[in-house]
Amino acid sequence: MADDYILQTHDLTKEFKGFVAVNQVNLKVRRGSIHALIGPNGAGKTTCFNLLTKFLIPTTGRIVYDGADITRESSAHIARRGVIRSFQISAVFPHLTVLENVRVALQRKLGTSFHFWRAERSLDALNGRALELLAAVDLDKYAKLTAVELSYGRKRALEIATTLAMEPKLMLLDEPTQGMGLEDVDRIKQLIKKVAADRTVLMVEHNMSVVASLADTITVLARGATLAEGPYAEVSKNPAVIEAYMGSAGAELKGAH
Repeated sequence: MADDYILQTHDLTKEFKGFVAVNQVNLKVRRGSIHALIGPNGAGKTTCFNLLTKFLIPTTGRIVYDGADITRESSAHIARRGVIRSFQISAVFPHLTVLENVRVALQRKLGTSFHFWRAERSLDALNGRALELLAAVDLDKYAKLTAVELSYGRKRALEIATTLAMEPKLMLLDEPTQGMGLEDVDRIKQLIKKVAADRTVLMVEHNMSVVASLADTITVLARGATLAEGPYAEVSKNPAVIEAYMGSAGAELKGAH
């Protein structure tokens, strides 16, 4: 049933001066699931993500979100529909407090971001909701710290809080655990599981242990095309997938259960 899927692509293709970065990808993201997009370096994951979030326009193919064709819509328009993306590099305001970072995101949702003449205290009405969101990502006790004082893992948690402030139906996470130590990886992994309880998550992720423990469905890309799709237990045993990752990466794929 089409209604089972919040996001679908139909022969999604992107060419750059003759180079095919994404080649006829048919993606189906089930509502309420965690869906991982994986593949070796150069597989087309980031380009695919940029197509889905409208930072790039497809050469051919269609993108359907929640029953509507969004192929030609702007990134701002789809954000208003509830498609919200986090980035590979932490994107927080370093010299604002943790609370103020979330408040900025809430203010954007209210449409008052450019009301520069309003007193700062007029935003205090947003504090209650901001603290709720910080509590959801276990950052409420850091509310008064400036973001620059947070560890890298907690900055990523703050970014997830600001993403949640935009009330996403579909949350797209780009390498959420990149560059983290084991403790931070575990924290973000638990956080993703928590926020996915009442929304859909699509993520690009290199850490196979994260993918194995979180993803309901995995799509493997190689050379811009879909190589395999299914649950981790099935995909990780696929000879073509293991070959695509080669050597140690393939061994990691099999050993991440």
